[in-house]
Amino acid sequence: MKTVLVSAVALIDPDSRVLLARRPEGKPMAGLWEFPGGKVAPGEPPESALIRELREELGISTVESCLAPLTFASHGYDDFHLLMPLFACRRWGGIPRPREGQVLKWVGKGHLRNCPLPPANVPLISALRFWL
Repeated sequence: MKTVLVSAVALIDPDSRVLLARRPEGKPMAGLWEFPGGKVAPGEPPESALIRELREELGISTVESCLAPLTFASHGYDDFHLLMPLFACRRWGGIPRPREGQVLKWVGKGHLRNCPLPPANVPLISALRFWL
């Protein structure tokens, strides 16, 4: 089974809310909420991939020193295995705006479990809630 490396981030605002993005129609798992991020290219460090993805997906900028490793997901789907480090970030430049057809929302600690997530993301919520 192929392993896919994806880098994701919990963007945390001053009110300790986390930004989630809803997967757009036409993509696998459309309608589910996820942490922003994306696939890591061969030879690319996860932090660099995340900085690139945030610029492309949300139009924001950050630097590696603002990305704190938080936890990771290791989950087997039917046709691939996902390995996904989750970073926390409290400092970035710009205002997150959907640039790839996704819907964005800020979610408080108490409401994270109410959002339908891809199976790989569900275990990340406990670690994130503890950290918030």
